[in-house]
Amino acid sequence: MKEALGQSRPILKVVLDIPLRRVFDYLLPDAMRPEQFAPGQRVKVPFGRASKVGIIVAVADGSVVQPTKLRRATALFDDQPLFSKRGLSLLHWASDYYHHPLGEVFTAALPPLLRRGRRAELELGKCYRLTVSGEHAATAGIARAPRQNSLLAILRASQDPLSDRELDERHQPWRTTMRRLIANGYVEVDEYFPLGIGTGSSADQPLPAVSEQADAVRMVTESLGGFQAFLLDGVTGSGKTEVYLQVVAAVLALGCQALVLIPEISLTDQTVQRFQRRFALPMAVLHSGMTDKERLTAWLAARDGRVSIVIGTRSAIWTPLKKLGIIIIDEEHDGSYKQQDGFRYSARDVAVMRAQRDSIPVILGSATPSLESVYNVRAGRYRPLKLTKRIHASQVPDLELIDLKNGDVESGISRQLLVAIDEHLNRGEQVLLFLNRRGYAPTLLCPDCGWTMACERCDARMIYHQGKERLRCHHCGADRRVPTRCQDCAGEHLLMLGQGTQRLEATLKANFPAARILRIDRDSTRRRGALATMLKTVHAGEADILVGTQMLTKGHDFPAVSLVAVVDADSRLYDADFRAGERLSQLLTQVAGRAGRRDAPGRVLIQTYVPQHPLLQTISEHGYEGFVGTALAEREAAGWPPFAALALLRAEATEVGAPMDFLQRARLIIAATESKALEVLGPVNPPMAKRAGRYRAQLLISAPRRSTLGVALRTALPRIELLPAQRNVRWSIDMDPQDLN
Repeated sequence: MKEALGQSRPILKVVLDIPLRRVFDYLLPDAMRPEQFAPGQRVKVPFGRASKVGIIVAVADGSVVQPTKLRRATALFDDQPLFSKRGLSLLHWASDYYHHPLGEVFTAALPPLLRRGRRAELELGKCYRLTVSGEHAATAGIARAPRQNSLLAILRASQDPLSDRELDERHQPWRTTMRRLIANGYVEVDEYFPLGIGTGSSADQPLPAVSEQADAVRMVTESLGGFQAFLLDGVTGSGKTEVYLQVVAAVLALGCQALVLIPEISLTDQTVQRFQRRFALPMAVLHSGMTDKERLTAWLAARDGRVSIVIGTRSAIWTPLKKLGIIIIDEEHDGSYKQQDGFRYSARDVAVMRAQRDSIPVILGSATPSLESVYNVRAGRYRPLKLTKRIHASQVPDLELIDLKNGDVESGISRQLLVAIDEHLNRGEQVLLFLNRRGYAPTLLCPDCGWTMACERCDARMIYHQGKERLRCHHCGADRRVPTRCQDCAGEHLLMLGQGTQRLEATLKANFPAARILRIDRDSTRRRGALATMLKTVHAGEADILVGTQMLTKGHDFPAVSLVAVVDADSRLYDADFRAGERLSQLLTQVAGRAGRRDAPGRVLIQTYVPQHPLLQTISEHGYEGFVGTALAEREAAGWPPFAALALLRAEATEVGAPMDFLQRARLIIAATESKALEVLGPVNPPMAKRAGRYRAQLLISAPRRSTLGVALRTALPRIELLPAQRNVRWSIDMDPQDLN
């Protein structure tokens, strides 16, 4: 009877990359034994009319499904699990905490090629060098073979063998020609490890640590081998990176690996260079800007213990490391650590949980720590490490507020700011102007009837981009020509209103024609390697004025910048999100931190129409630390995080009323849970109710404790999934949401 019910056959419990919160049962592939399978291995399974790559989460003795209805897995991709037991435990925790389907969680933790079934085997790169015959051929030249001659000349000019990556950069195409040279005996091929190796010369040895740095390093190194979360709160320019480097050195001396997280791809090059100059060891980089093959190579090298240091952005937190000894999260306050679509996890919070599971320390570093992290210090969960002084003895500059209501303003730049720019340029110093709005002008207006050019797919205006003469939506990517007439009244006189980085650049060129102006934003850095080239230009002193968006504020060290100006501080003052004040305070403090980091004293100017605003007054008079004290008191009184736990239920659909109807029904289910501590707000439309052609609504759920909120959602979500209305919408749950807009 048991056999008939399928209770004695070995069964593979498999999760798939689909938005369903369930596990699927499969029979073993033909001629394979149960002991060949383990959680964390990938299998190929039939699903519907196609095949999918699934991940085993358990091997069971039987199934509740009758054997005749079970399908058979068709292949096993891995001889060993891709994750350790602790790694699997972390993924299960993440699925449970973020209430996200386990199959999508596992998939998010894998490089793209492994998701598609590529073998988890590290491929060594190839490098090419001339043979003795090749040297003679290169000297004499090969008749009637210009491509071979060209490739031989490149190899001859290099003192070292050239890798396939270097040849890709220098000579396209080259592979067919190279095969001919190899066949003719002119070139030999060697294999090499295709990841970065540090130089680690005596030119960049540990700096003499000031007392605060030495104390921080000592406290962390004394905790190695056990879990402890540290908040490294250091003013801009205080040498947090040096603390990281010295701690990592202690970790490597124990034969362990280090995982360093950074918030943006734009910070990768300078971070990698700092570590490469210090350590003559192999290291890997992981971020979404790499090719799929590069990401797979780095992931496998980390898992196999072939690299000592892994540096990466948000998704690198899932990388398996053979002997992890420390996790470092630089700029821990940065919102980029929170995934904003799909599997909405926080890499910072996952890092703390991973460190706890692995019994290792974790460092959260920032000059403007998040209120959650400050709260955790006060609650005794994190140990504080303070760096209050800059390493070059310069002072953190004060913030000066410029009232735009008083005085001349030219295209968004006050006369006072223009005078300051001129003074600093005359002293041979660099100037940085921050405006977090790319493009030329954010509004195309008809003065006759008041019409503005809006995006047809979003509740947002289209931005004018000069050069290509296009209007673009920065939310959905819509692109169109600039109209010659008003679409309402046919008026021909259309105005470009507002400031973008392109317009700011044009205004500066008109006022300072001799200055070398460099604009750094997403538009100017689209080409791969463009940002690194621009930063080299800045450090070489070949730019006088830097104009940019938030890309310029995160962790960059510009030694020659003495004047920093925030062109428009008001754009974020009245945001509906309760975190708006925290973000603006962090942004202003981080921007100010780019000024005066070496010999020249720094100056920071903030342009505003409301200099009397309490937040601006607090930041200018008491700094970020003064803001933190006030903000935490306000959050506690209002019952907002970190004094409460939040979840945001989002819904969107192509039909205008569908999201609201679904969330109304979901609200009734959530309200019916036994927890009386829940507060349910909404459903409401977000500030941008329509985006990319889809109508949106959201429901906010609050509870005094995360455990209370988690229990309620585990009870409610299975019932919400059964709602007929959910078939007409795309919905998701966002735990600890960082953006309520």
